[in-house]
Amino acid sequence: MLKRFQIRQRTRVSWPCGARTLALVAAAALGGCSEGVLDPKGPIASAEKMILFDSLGIMLAIVIPTIVATLGVAFWFRSSNTRAPHLPDWEYSGRLELIVWSIPAMTVLLVGGIGWISAHDLDPRKPIASSAKPITVQVVSLDWKWLFIYPDQGIASVNRLVIPAATPISFDLTSAGVMNSFFVPQLGSQIYTMAKMVTHLQLLADAPGTYPGFSAQFSGNGFADMQFTADAVSPEQFAQWATATRNAGPTLDAPSYAELARPTQSVPPFTYRAVAPGLFQTIISPDEAPVHPSHTAHAMDVRGSAH
Repeated sequence: MLKRFQIRQRTRVSWPCGARTLALVAAAALGGCSEGVLDPKGPIASAEKMILFDSLGIMLAIVIPTIVATLGVAFWFRSSNTRAPHLPDWEYSGRLELIVWSIPAMTVLLVGGIGWISAHDLDPRKPIASSAKPITVQVVSLDWKWLFIYPDQGIASVNRLVIPAATPISFDLTSAGVMNSFFVPQLGSQIYTMAKMVTHLQLLADAPGTYPGFSAQFSGNGFADMQFTADAVSPEQFAQWATATRNAGPTLDAPSYAELARPTQSVPPFTYRAVAPGLFQTIISPDEAPVHPSHTAHAMDVRGSAH
């Protein structure tokens, strides 16, 4: 009797613990949505969220009735139910065949239609309609860090992307080594970076904020730390940041880029006050002649006088 009582006590205690564990797991899962694809902060991410929900709704419209029908059939045709008809000679039903084939076909058409339309609406190259002038950012994935070059501003940053809010950002992306994947979940559209190739992406942040970005493609030992922050600021703050960056920090030319391209991990964010003209093209086509340092100085003078 004592042993049986102890077993009952342990059983009673385990249920609250299990419930608490499930609650913690559910809270952790929902908490992860606060900075992910289900918490969009731009038009591209919002459209992608809608695609996820539309596809989920279409599939649940098939899955839920199927589960209910399976349970209903199993319950009705149980061995103890004498009212269930027994039809040993049944072999074909045109109506049943129509239902069996029409529902999957309709699902494929609906989900495929959403995918077809969205693939054109969310083409990474398609410009985002806006009254603001787009900002161009050249992205280079390195081992294991991100380089962001602002050709119009003549500056660059590492592991920190600063962009003006409510302004389209036109990304040109490449890799200095292995293939990587550029992804800011709250802004949308992960896209691959590949050596000697350029991919294109258009994004926009609706409002100022800090959004986490990372590589979604395993690329070696430092992959876990290959993260960056995307800081969306007001246009005025972006202009101030660009001006401050031009007045401090080193110059990104061929020698400093060669030093930066060496594999390093957990690199803190920093900036370059000037960038050698044509550096991004040189990264794409390394066989081309590097830019002469005097050209860099001349370009810096031109940009300084322009601003």
